[in-house]
Formats: sequence, C-alpha cells, structure tokens
Amino acid sequence: MSAQDVHIIAELSTIPAEDWNALSHVADYPYLRHEFLVALEQNDCLGEKFGWYPQHLAIYDDGKLVAAAPMYVKTNSYGEFVFDWSWASAYERQGKRYYPKLISGAPYTPATGPKLLVGPGQDEEALQTQLAHAAVALAKAQECSSVHWLFTPEQETSLLTSNRYERRIGCQFHWTNEGYTDFDHYLSFFSSSKRKNVRKERKKVTDAGFTFEWLNGHTATEADWQEFHTLYEDTFDKYGGWATLSLAFFQQIAKTMPDNVLLVQAKLDGKVIATAFNLVGKDTLYGRHWGCHADYHSLHFEACYYQGLEYCIQHGLKRFEPGAQGEHKIARGFLPQQTDSAHLMLDPEFDAAIKNFLKHETEHMFEYIDEMHTRSPFKQS
Repeated sequence: MSAQDVHIIAELSTIPAEDWNALSHVADYPYLRHEFLVALEQNDCLGEKFGWYPQHLAIYDDGKLVAAAPMYVKTNSYGEFVFDWSWASAYERQGKRYYPKLISGAPYTPATGPKLLVGPGQDEEALQTQLAHAAVALAKAQECSSVHWLFTPEQETSLLTSNRYERRIGCQFHWTNEGYTDFDHYLSFFSSSKRKNVRKERKKVTDAGFTFEWLNGHTATEADWQEFHTLYEDTFDKYGGWATLSLAFFQQIAKTMPDNVLLVQAKLDGKVIATAFNLVGKDTLYGRHWGCHADYHSLHFEACYYQGLEYCIQHGLKRFEPGAQGEHKIARGFLPQQTDSAHLMLDPEFDAAIKNFLKHETEHMFEYIDEMHTRSPFKQS
C-alpha cells in the first residue's frame, strides 16, 4: 500500500476498533466511538429503510490508519438536526435533484464533536484538509448534490470554511458546571423566583412518591433495556417521527461501551414509570431519549434535566448537552450556545444562493441567541 491512500469504507467493522478509537478525540466523544457506529451498522438502524449509507473516509500511510471521517450518503434529511428541507425544495423547484447528498456526522445525534479525525503525531491540518477535499471527490463520484459537515467544533469549522465550505450556525441550550458542590449550591446562583420554580417542580415529583435510579451498561438488565425501548418507541408513536434505534442496538452498546451509558429510571411503588437515556463522554453528559408510561407533573424535567444535573455535579462533568432545541431549558439553567456546521453545494448557481441565504440566516441567529441570553435564570452580576 502506497503512502496516503484514501479508502472508502462501507462497513466500519473492517477497521480495528483500537485503530479508529485512537484517532483524535474519539475516545472522549461517545457518538463517534467505533463501538457506537458499528452498533448502528449492525442492528438495522441505517441502510435503505432510513436512508443512511455508510461511506467512511479513511486515509492510510504505508498501511497505518492516520486519518478518517465518518461519512454517509443520505437519501433524505431525517436524523440530522441541521434542517435543510427548504434547500431540498428549492433545488427541486429548479428541476434539480438534491438527494443523494453526502454528510459527515453521527447519525441521529445533534451534538458537537470531532469529524476530521487524525491520528496522534500526524500533521493535523494537512490531513484534515485532505479529508475535506476527499469528501468533495466522494460526493462527485456518488453523484451527490452537496457535502455537509454537521455539528463541527470551532477548529474544524474554521478549516472547512477556509476550503470553500460555508458556515451555518444554530443554537442549542447547554449547561456548564461552574464548580457546584451540590444541587442547592447550583440553585443559589439563580434569581429568587427562578430558584423557587425549580424547587416547586422537584417537590411535585418527590411528593408524588417517585424514586430514581441511575444505571449503566454494567448494572442495567435485559428487562431494563426492553422497558426503555418500549417507552422509546411509544414516544415516537405519540409525537411522530421514526424510532430508528433498535433494541439490539441499545443492548450492544450496553455491552461494548458500558461506562458511556446512563439510564435514569423513574419509579413509583417499585414500578418503572419513565426512563431517560443518556451517553457519558469524558467531561460531558449527553441527554438523548426519554419515554413514560403516564404523564406526571414535572416528571420530564426531573428525569431528563435535574437528574442529569445531579449526575454531572456528583461526577465532576463539565457540561450537560440535553439535545436539540427547547427554550424551556433556559429556566433550568441551560443557556444558549452557538452550534456550527459547514456546507458545500456542488452546483455553482445553487452554492451562490445558499451563501446569500446563510448571510441573512446568520444575522437572525445571532439576534436570537442574544435574546435567549436575556432569559437566563441566573442572578445578574
């Protein structure tokens, strides 16, 4: 094998887990761990049914994996959380085909993390630039309309924008640990009215008789996973969308990355009423899915937010990202945070139109983020 060979990998299991996980920051970000992505591929979460086709980029130097990027050919825009349906519609009105497109990201995951992965001791900028260009070549070979890098960290976004990609910003609501010793210490930084509201919500749940249990992949049983998956599917049945993640997927990652899994169970009289699913990174908790058998006042806030905050404080995690959207999170201490993605349209005319669209959208997003900051529950310094 000659130096700097670029390969397209349709099955990540063909790359050894230790090689993939040794790439930059992968071990810290559970959504791009080899175990997570392979579980998606092996348990009917991707493919024709959902429109995700793995086409990972891998760069080898004399047979050694030195860089990679998770890539998928997409035939829809579901499960990306960087919404481009209006772009697809505009494309189609011009008699052009928007799908397939090429994206880099963790499927069904609205969380910022590395995409341009480089091995230790390598020339990071050179290999990341090579990956950015290799993605364009792959998109052309697959007759894709465009290339999209989703939820990229600042360094990667800057590199991509210096290589013809356009930045698109979004907004999520994240929590930052400022060295809180316990939940009461955390609430002491709230304004009086906001602090009272949180305490009222938590008291409603306590007075109803709920208890909570934290489970990881070591301690959760098969029955726990079956219970959670039933609730997970029921949530999608209630609110729409596809329950894309199979029971077998959750069972597999519980075995292959048990310390990265956190189930929060809400019990009443010993019976599970609700469960929230989270993943644990090096310094960040990621909230993802929840479901309940019956609605109780404030139970969602307790299971999905307050229990997660308690977990972060007890375990010294620096951040809590509870998923996409949700202005209601601000009152619980999750403040607006800019997110980034990078996009390139292969059609020059449409690329120019998107640049103009993003210019105006960016102005509105900055205004929105500023407005959301004014709703902070924290005392004004």
